[in-house]
Amino acid sequence: MAEITTTVALPAQGEALLELGGVTAGYGAGLILRGVDLTVNRGEIVCLIGPNGAGKSTVLKTVSGLLTAKDGFVRFAGNDLNRLSPRERLGLGIVHVPQDRSLFPGMTVWENVEMGAFVLNDRALVRRRLEEVTERFPIVGRRRTSLAGSLSGGEQKQVELARSLMLDPALILLDEPSIGLDPKSRTAVFASIAQLTEDGRTVLLVEQNARSGLAVAHRGAVLEAGRVALTGAGSALLEDPEVGRLYLGASAAGKTPRLDAAAPAAAAP
Repeated sequence: MAEITTTVALPAQGEALLELGGVTAGYGAGLILRGVDLTVNRGEIVCLIGPNGAGKSTVLKTVSGLLTAKDGFVRFAGNDLNRLSPRERLGLGIVHVPQDRSLFPGMTVWENVEMGAFVLNDRALVRRRLEEVTERFPIVGRRRTSLAGSLSGGEQKQVELARSLMLDPALILLDEPSIGLDPKSRTAVFASIAQLTEDGRTVLLVEQNARSGLAVAHRGAVLEAGRVALTGAGSALLEDPEVGRLYLGASAAGKTPRLDAAAPAAAAP
């Protein structure tokens, strides 16, 4: 198998890394996305929230290539993704961590993390990456000989995040990372997500736990019926009364902050 090498030139910190314009996509003849416009800047976390069926996971699949956009454009660092396979997008530095647990339960933690570099032939590079992710996620070293299936849900999610770093991605797509986790594990996972941007990585996050997702995000976007209905700073969306009523499980008091309706924000992190 040929080795994947990432050669794409990334934009400067705070400039657009991922751009979706008028994107429609779906399954079979049915459309889920109906003209999605979204910009994700390099070095920031953007959180997608919205009701079930709004198209949040479909956005991630369309970016990673698991689904093909029927219309509109998807650009990454200026590159047109619409004609690229999932493997070619992986080569550009896009990694997708799906909602369902994706570890191989009968393999050890160490073997699962190594699988994240299965397309690399440079063993010295793989060893260096393993050292780096073990330093970032100590559970990889601490439980390296344990079967992945024996780990708790929170521990498995940490290992999935570690594995996602083995190709040194520029963009990480995270789908519902806190689903099924207890509060302590959820807190640990979101702390790890926040740290991903410290070394310049960019995160597009889908999260049903809207409060936790927006709290860690630089910006958020509300999806409704396959379109981006509202965007703004994560903190601003947390304080918005209507967002609070619909998605945060509580009424938010105070003045409604200024938000950008149905248009992508471009604020730097």
